[in-house]
Amino acid sequence: MRAFRTLALLPLTLLMLLATPAVADGLFQVEVIVFRQAGEPVPASQPAPDDWAQGAPSIDLGSERGTALNSEAAKLTAANGYQVLLHKAWSQSLSGSPSRVALSSGGEQFGHFPVEGTLSLRLARFIDVEADLWVNQFDASGLLQGSERLKQDSRLKSGELTYLDHGSLGLLIRVKPL
Repeated sequence: MRAFRTLALLPLTLLMLLATPAVADGLFQVEVIVFRQAGEPVPASQPAPDDWAQGAPSIDLGSERGTALNSEAAKLTAANGYQVLLHKAWSQSLSGSPSRVALSSGGEQFGHFPVEGTLSLRLARFIDVEADLWVNQFDASGLLQGSERLKQDSRLKSGELTYLDHGSLGLLIRVKPL
């Protein structure tokens, strides 16, 4: 009787597998906008560590792409209570294994940037993202005096713009196949 039930469920199982949209490994365009929201900055309990990239490779010049979320970035103005801190787009290969990149913006001061951090992406039925970004403040001599941190995980739909909110910082991200 058990074998009969298993055989009866086989066509239903196959139908569900065929109906599930599969996302294949491949090349994707990743675009992020990091911005500060109105209000007081929410400082992290400690400043960004010296090894903020944790061995993640930087985005190489050959993979940088033109930004497409320019109209969204244009709405994040001081008049609306926002300040864009980083806006980048690049191509990145994604698979079932996490793929991390180091992001930075602004001039380097003693190994730190005004905006720095890592973004890890993993491709499954959805796209899993882990963002760990630091917004740093420097004193007059260029030494790191304090940081804000946006650390958040989320699940994205391919091609869909997603907003991650964290204290006084926000992140818009879109990952779409090329």
